[in-house]
Amino acid sequence: MAEAKQYRKKPVVITAMEWDGTAESATPIIDWVLANGGTARFSCSQPDSGPCRPGKPHSIAIDTLEGTMHASPDDYVIRGVAGEFYPCRGDIFEATYEPVEG
Repeated sequence: MAEAKQYRKKPVVITAMEWDGTAESATPIIDWVLANGGTARFSCSQPDSGPCRPGKPHSIAIDTLEGTMHASPDDYVIRGVAGEFYPCRGDIFEATYEPVEG
């Protein structure tokens, strides 16, 4: 029977943008994804109930190799080492990554 082994994540540098959940701050993130070959769009939480209202959660839909994933308010959108984009919950991001100086 195979034995479980421990592994350490290789140190990599990624690029990411934090999203505060507003439509206004979604625009530069979506522009960044689109400018770098990805696909993303703003998704209103209540598309059939008239214009989006403040205080209602929205999402940024990001097409990934695993299908469409949604970034929620306070999530980070990450551009990975292979140029792929995906969302990451803020608490997971902060536990996994630290700022790079320089």
